[in-house]
Amino acid sequence: MPTLYPTRPTHHRLRIAAAALLLAACAPAALADTAGTRHLAPGFTSRPAGSKLLVMPADMELFSISAGGVTEPRADWTEAAQKNVKAALEARRAQLGAQVVELSEAQLDEFSEVAALHRAVADAIWVHHTRRGLELPTKAGKLDWSLGESARVLKQRTGADYALFTWVRDTYASNERKAAIVALALLGGFNTGGEQNGYASLVDLNTGRIVWFNDLRRMWGDLREPQVAAETVEALLKGFPAMKP
Repeated sequence: MPTLYPTRPTHHRLRIAAAALLLAACAPAALADTAGTRHLAPGFTSRPAGSKLLVMPADMELFSISAGGVTEPRADWTEAAQKNVKAALEARRAQLGAQVVELSEAQLDEFSEVAALHRAVADAIWVHHTRRGLELPTKAGKLDWSLGESARVLKQRTGADYALFTWVRDTYASNERKAAIVALALLGGFNTGGEQNGYASLVDLNTGRIVWFNDLRRMWGDLREPQVAAETVEALLKGFPAMKP
């Protein structure tokens, strides 16, 4: 699940996680209908024409796997990945829409509580909506989750109607790990190298609803290289809601 790897700590974490569970449990039942899909909230199909999109800085961290299987964070890889993903998002402006605004990393600190709340809710979606056998009966398989009133601070600050959040954790086998995998294979064993996990979500800043969610779980991908990172962004944004003409 998304909390497998460490992230920047926050003293609001426990309070925010509790609020997230409460908001998820109390999402208005009136929003549910039969039009929803796995990736779209009930009743949502596309963004209104002329709506403005806030692209939040990507939450990502890259790790190296040692010969013994221990994951170690790599700040240099993470920095390169952030640049590559930002460039890939810039290249997809036609998909995101004409009116796109961004927050810098420094500005993100101002909205750390909103970002942490989104992370807690998105983690719950990752577990209880995208994984079979762990669904919440009260959700009935629908993407029915919300950040509540907390999302409006982003609208007030930026004037955006929607916000795009992205989260990625990527691991890569070190040369020593690769050698260990080969040696194990020669002995008839099996072990894996790195893996890429992530999600992207679209939040309606007027209501707080998460109206679109897409998850990524695979054993390939490389955010350290620009062209390959662009493919990851393409996979994350697969099915991203179009804007009405």
